[in-house]
Amino acid sequence: MKRTMFLAAAVALAAASAGASDPVGVYALIDRVVLEPGEGAPERIQIWGAFALAAGRPGDQYQPAQRGYLYYALDPAKQEICRKEWADLRSVAGTGQAIGFGGRYRSKGKLRQADERAEAPDTYPVGWGLVKVLSRHLGPQIEKKLKSAPKN
Repeated sequence: MKRTMFLAAAVALAAASAGASDPVGVYALIDRVVLEPGEGAPERIQIWGAFALAAGRPGDQYQPAQRGYLYYALDPAKQEICRKEWADLRSVAGTGQAIGFGGRYRSKGKLRQADERAEAPDTYPVGWGLVKVLSRHLGPQIEKKLKSAPKN
């Protein structure tokens, strides 16, 4: 009986999440990562590449992919999580693997142009963790848009 209830709940949850909107705040194809002041205990990060930021409204809407960089500082309440995610971001830089991070309804930070000075970093948007862009749902079209974003 308990097993049947568990299976029914799992099926209902899967059906509900299949129609839910994408919770990711930022999709990225990362070229390089710069940790500041260095690798030991970084306090800030520059993430360079192509980005598609969530439009901030329900559904699966993202702004057009653009190249540039995101500049973040540690979230003071989540420093360990930030540094772990930053290490993961650094590990995918230059690999061609598109990833997602942050949350759709949270601040995503400002996408800066390549010639823009790195100052006044945004707080890093801890969300659902890093996710790989999958080969289903929005994945293929987001990855295509990231790869075709015009170079600065």
